[in-house]
Amino acid sequence: MRIATWNVNSVNARLTNVMEWLADAKPDVLGLQEIKCPDDKFPRLEFEAAGWRVAVHGQKSYNGVAILARHPIDNVVTELAGDPADEQARWIEADIAGIRVVSLYLPNGNPAPGEKFTYKLGWMRRMIDRAQELLAEGRPLVLAGDYNICPTAADVYDPEGWKADALCRPESRALYRELCHLGLTEAFRALHPEPGRYSFWDYQGGAWPRGEGLRIDHLLLSPQAADRLVACDIDKAPRGKDKASDHTPVWVELA
Repeated sequence: MRIATWNVNSVNARLTNVMEWLADAKPDVLGLQEIKCPDDKFPRLEFEAAGWRVAVHGQKSYNGVAILARHPIDNVVTELAGDPADEQARWIEADIAGIRVVSLYLPNGNPAPGEKFTYKLGWMRRMIDRAQELLAEGRPLVLAGDYNICPTAADVYDPEGWKADALCRPESRALYRELCHLGLTEAFRALHPEPGRYSFWDYQGGAWPRGEGLRIDHLLLSPQAADRLVACDIDKAPRGKDKASDHTPVWVELA
């Protein structure tokens, strides 16, 4: 079972690239983030024509998450409990082939400190609460998405220059560690301890050709999923295409 995550930065603008990658990489499940469209503008028919089942939690112009799968998608949840006033579309979870799969888009949080950073930390606390509930079920679980967090200095090309950014601040990293310490395994780092591997390169300042990246897209596995971990990697190729997203896919293979 191959499960991937990709912040596509507008699914309609990136549809050709996504369809090409799906055909080449052949994942069983793909979690999408920043689809940037409401449910009725999501290219459902195009994906279904290619054999994909679809679950969407969209929002006009901003945010939005979705799950594509080759298997039936059941028991879909599109709200992260704890803040009834939160209308941002950042969370979707579902049962797929015996695995609970989450596609999440964690808030950026900049500028920090500030209102957006406070929202980020509160959202992370709600995510931790939900992760505890899901882990208590004792089933395979994959939390896939754009976490907007560089867990350590090894995950950012310029640690000193980014230390005050919401993606690298100690408060963000502390909550990420708390999440992992619930018993989750970060799939990529479990197999790739080397620094300098990134999943995001900003459009500004020539970050892509200069190799100035961040690793902010992660796949966290419950013990039942981690026991099945075979491989995990970052596929840089889509970032080099025309009209590319500023993120690139990350995938995990489970036995």
